[in-house]
Amino acid sequence: MGGGAVAARRVRSLVEAGALVEVVSPVVAEGFPPVPVVVRPFVEADVDGAWLVLACTGVVDDAVAAACEARRTWCVRADDAVLSPAWVPAVGRVDDVVVSVTAGRDPRRAVALRDAVALSLETGELPLRRVRPGTGSVALVGGGPGDPDLLTVRGRRLLAGADVVVRDRLAPVVELPPGVEVVTVGKDPSGSSWEQGDIEALLIARAREGKRVVRLKGGDVHVFARGIEEVGACLDAGLPVEVVPGISSALAGPMSAGIPLTARGVNQSFTVVSAHLAPGDPASTVDWEALARLGGTLVLLMAVGRLPAVCAALLAGGLPAATPVAVVRDATLPTQSLVVSTLARTAVDAAGVRAPAVVVVGDVVAARR
Repeated sequence: MGGGAVAARRVRSLVEAGALVEVVSPVVAEGFPPVPVVVRPFVEADVDGAWLVLACTGVVDDAVAAACEARRTWCVRADDAVLSPAWVPAVGRVDDVVVSVTAGRDPRRAVALRDAVALSLETGELPLRRVRPGTGSVALVGGGPGDPDLLTVRGRRLLAGADVVVRDRLAPVVELPPGVEVVTVGKDPSGSSWEQGDIEALLIARAREGKRVVRLKGGDVHVFARGIEEVGACLDAGLPVEVVPGISSALAGPMSAGIPLTARGVNQSFTVVSAHLAPGDPASTVDWEALARLGGTLVLLMAVGRLPAVCAALLAGGLPAATPVAVVRDATLPTQSLVVSTLARTAVDAAGVRAPAVVVVGDVVAARR
């Protein structure tokens, strides 16, 4: 009973559930769902034969409820849940999980709770795990710069449903459901590391056991990482693979320190460079002199151990000695620290900084707020 926005919302839900719905209302709102409509005011006989009646008129709901009471027919009143002998719960669906909340007949509270539970399911705060026999799968998830709150919603959901998590040393620390196997395979420059082939073999072996494997990497899967090798190994093994991007520390590091990578009137570009090989190393493909002439902002990853050589190369390429430089360590984490210096002095001022850190070179450092 009724043809307004509330009635339209209820009708859509009923039709989706497979109900046969008939609407009685003298006026029907534009965009109303395509169901049979009797265009006239309510009469008591309208409730005859109905299993459920929804009174959404805001005008004659008392009469509708009285007619239903006389016929022992369930009636949901949209105007006053307290007076209603029945009520429609707030329903949310996430994958194959249905959440239904009544909250003591308080519809606004029910909606708020429904949304909160659905969001927790979407983000993985509540588990969606279920036993799925058959072929396993592999998902490569970019974990972001370190703060687990910066994981994508999709990444968090995959972690919540994982059987095995294969994590890098710099991947975020995430609370996982009980029983999840966690294997740390991070490459530590100062310690032991897994060989890349062994990591790929582990992903394939666990997935072939029928398990859902999440490869949790720091930053983004394909930014100065070996994600494409792991994707290729899994595809060659005939396994389904999903890749979920993450926030690269090249973006999050400067941001967390209040440094814009571009700023109006300052620059119009930024360049991200891996400095894991020092300038002059025969295996390096970076043209440091060209970078010095390029202009814009330089964002250097894996550069901490090679700062003296990097700064010297940029100075030799023509960058002014007074060029501002920032070194952001442990970006986005509670242990984050910042050193602001110049190109001529950074190697000295940041001598005590240890990896992981992001180095920002350019005038945008002076724009920091």
